[in-house]
Amino acid sequence: MADFHFLRPLWLLLLLVALVLPLVFKRVRQSDSGWSRVIPPQLLRPLISQSGAAGGQKRSPVLPVVAALVVLAVALAGPSWRKAPTPLQQQNDSLVIVLDLSLSMLSTDVTPDRLTVAKRKIRDILKAREGSLTALVVYAADAHAVTPLTDDSNTIEGMLEVLEPVIMPAAGNRTDLGIQRGLDLLEQGAPGTGRLLLIADNVDERYLPRISDTLTGSRFALSTLTVGTSEGGPIPLARQGFIRDGGDIVITRADPAGMAELAKSNGGDSHSLTITDEDIRSLELRPIDSDNWQDSERDLTVNRWQDDGYWLLWLAAPLALLGWRRGAMVAVLLTLLPLTPRPAMAMDWDALWSREDQRAPALIEEDPEQAARILDNPQWRGSALYRSGDYESAAGAFASEDTPRASYNRGNALARAGKLEEALEAYENVLAMQPGHEDALFNRDLVKQLLEQQQNQSSGDGSESSDQDGNQQQQGNQQNSQNGSDTQNQPDNQHNGQQKNEPEDSQRNGQSDQQEKQEESAQQRQRDADASASDGQTSRAPAELDTSPLTQGQEQWLRRVPDNPGGLLRRKFLQQYQERETPSDEGDTPW
Repeated sequence: MADFHFLRPLWLLLLLVALVLPLVFKRVRQSDSGWSRVIPPQLLRPLISQSGAAGGQKRSPVLPVVAALVVLAVALAGPSWRKAPTPLQQQNDSLVIVLDLSLSMLSTDVTPDRLTVAKRKIRDILKAREGSLTALVVYAADAHAVTPLTDDSNTIEGMLEVLEPVIMPAAGNRTDLGIQRGLDLLEQGAPGTGRLLLIADNVDERYLPRISDTLTGSRFALSTLTVGTSEGGPIPLARQGFIRDGGDIVITRADPAGMAELAKSNGGDSHSLTITDEDIRSLELRPIDSDNWQDSERDLTVNRWQDDGYWLLWLAAPLALLGWRRGAMVAVLLTLLPLTPRPAMAMDWDALWSREDQRAPALIEEDPEQAARILDNPQWRGSALYRSGDYESAAGAFASEDTPRASYNRGNALARAGKLEEALEAYENVLAMQPGHEDALFNRDLVKQLLEQQQNQSSGDGSESSDQDGNQQQQGNQQNSQNGSDTQNQPDNQHNGQQKNEPEDSQRNGQSDQQEKQEESAQQRQRDADASASDGQTSRAPAELDTSPLTQGQEQWLRRVPDNPGGLLRRKFLQQYQERETPSDEGDTPW
């Protein structure tokens, strides 16, 4: 009995119901339904007897129900006192996720950007596929395997944080190479039914025939998951503004129809990325969507505590039926009715001691989503909604006032939401009330330029070159996000936060580039030394491995080695790119 414990001890709270139930039942039995107010006691006493019959005695019907509740509470709590070996199984299904890591994934037409949303979805897929084999491939101008097929989801999740377009050796959008690399991983011995899942915003039409040729004759299907919107958005770059093509800001658009056609032609399904698990269920990526399971090849087992509470259900069932027959279940319902869940009312303790304008900035800084639910002032609530990324709701909150500040903030929220025409109207409204509003002037001209660029691209105009000289517009945009308010007690509703981090990012990137150059030169010198040494010593046996423990100084030196998986992936991808000598495609775009 030393190992006896409950697997789900919270179910023991039902014992409290068993204690209260006799009191409720007693009160119900003593009630005369109000007849004592209209019938004299001497006439009512013979008609209503506590025992149900004059002078008779009857056993309490609540006792069987109380006993059933006690037994049921113990059974649901999961009593356990022994362990038993349980064989591990894995789903007979292999999935290779091919992720677009080109610059277009930095577009902000979805909040906060396409790449961040795609990473979140990959985490959801890994969680839904626990125990199954999954691999990850990324591509830009070339394709690289981040992890091979593995059932260790923590390995892939650990790499997701560092996946950014800057770690790729060259800019591009070679979807065909990404599919080829994913197919290679499956053909290396994927057990069971293997699949490819492409997570991208679109696929260039020039690569569709190559992808079809790659998958022709293969038993692996290709499904697609589309990230982004058809309206599209610009591609911001830190310290360089928006990506430009021939002087025009590039608007990159998602192509759900093209992605769906690609999946259909290669035996798969397609879906647009959602914040729920609707896309995961639609693409049947979960283990429960397939009954094709197999025993682990390594015959692994794990000792797990056995739930023996189900034996008590055989005792609880007849007791519950006996209580039902005697009418005690009515008392149970009356007891449990007050315990049903009700909507919770949150109380803001700080509201008792400070005004809303005093505590609003701290609330928005700490938790903007919670602040949006607490704050009553529409302008403060709009600021909180803007900070949390709900730009459309923020625009609605700012629309409650017709002031230059409210209209300006509303225009910023609408621009972030992709509603450029409505944002332009809001900026025009600001200038009508305050013609000298510099930030509104700048943002109005920027929105006009974006609208003209969208119209030009819709007409088929554009070129293949890129220009990254939009620093002045980026700085102006960031200036708007920091100078949106002039008074202390009014909300500042533009919070981008990129400008604050730029110097640190620039210094860190400079140090990283310098460190990589030093490491590459050291590696090259080491390769040259190894090659020269091997010329005359090819027959020498390798030295024996030194298994002596590390000294304290060596351990301290190893602790100073930085844990930088991003730098490791960057160098790995660069080495692979140089070894493969992947030819550049002149028709490919840098984004």
